[in-house]
Amino acid sequence: MAKGSFNIGDEVAITATVRRRVAEDRVSVSIPSYNQPHSIVDRTSKVKHGQPIELIGDVTRVDEGKVTVNLGVPVTVNANTVRLVSAYVPPKRKTPLIDKAT
Repeated sequence: MAKGSFNIGDEVAITATVRRRVAEDRVSVSIPSYNQPHSIVDRTSKVKHGQPIELIGDVTRVDEGKVTVNLGVPVTVNANTVRLVSAYVPPKRKTPLIDKAT
């Protein structure tokens, strides 16, 4: 799949940079091309200032060069800042939608 061609439902990753620890279980991160403050819950690891961290979410909207990713809250970033983790595959039907003719 070419870079920047995402579909709704795809799982993507955004590499963010840790800015500072806000509380014992929350970390403030800087997301490229997203000009709003964002914090995430981080209970397990002890990340440091400047360390890259990967945020994974699902694509909810695709615009001209922009992608909206659900990271708990919708985050709209440039399409070249996200990386495809797994493409969405719709579920397979076991029975047809239409009944057989009798």
